[in-house]
Amino acid sequence: MNISQTEITIEDSIEENINNIEDTKRNYKIIKRALDIIISGVGLVILFLFLLVIALAIKIDSKGPVLFKHKRIGKGGKIIYIYKYRTMLPNAEEMIKEFNDDQLKEFKENYKLKKDPRITRVGKFLRKTSLDELPQLINILKGELSIVGPRPVIQEELDRYGENADKFLSVMPGLTGYWQANGRSLTTYEQRMKMELYYVENCTLLLDIKIFFKTIFIVFKKEGAI
Repeated sequence: MNISQTEITIEDSIEENINNIEDTKRNYKIIKRALDIIISGVGLVILFLFLLVIALAIKIDSKGPVLFKHKRIGKGGKIIYIYKYRTMLPNAEEMIKEFNDDQLKEFKENYKLKKDPRITRVGKFLRKTSLDELPQLINILKGELSIVGPRPVIQEELDRYGENADKFLSVMPGLTGYWQANGRSLTTYEQRMKMELYYVENCTLLLDIKIFFKTIFIVFKKEGAI
């Protein structure tokens, strides 16, 4: 075999490997989307009455809407609005002005407080059990979220990713993810970013399945929730 034939063989091998990788990624996306539709659709049907009970508890506990719609940045930089059960008092935004210096520092660093005075009684339970996230099954059905993926962020959080911002936005954000399955609020924000980027670089169907079941286990143990 001469040099030119060797080069052609190597080029063909490289092209074949690239095509195989692309096929694998394409199949992964198709299967993942199909699972998202099935799981979110079935989940909304099965949990319908339970979701109504939670809504009633929120209404009885405090004034204000049942659902809270929050502006986030989705895949490719698209603006999305994720749904959550309202867990805070109606004047939560105004109460930020009343935070002391330590609270403001913690809020600016982590975008949340471990002991947040704005959270309602029912809200504490919903957050502890992660039930406040259930309305995001609607976002998943709409194709704005996936079951598994990096948590969607606000612009201030995205800015902290710096040159990795585009990489972070290259995959569909999720209801749960690698960060939530590995510490959640027990980690610093810097650690969270590293874990989110690790997922983006290594996401596979097998990893998604592991994260899904590990999240269920952690939620039942109530680890890392605030």
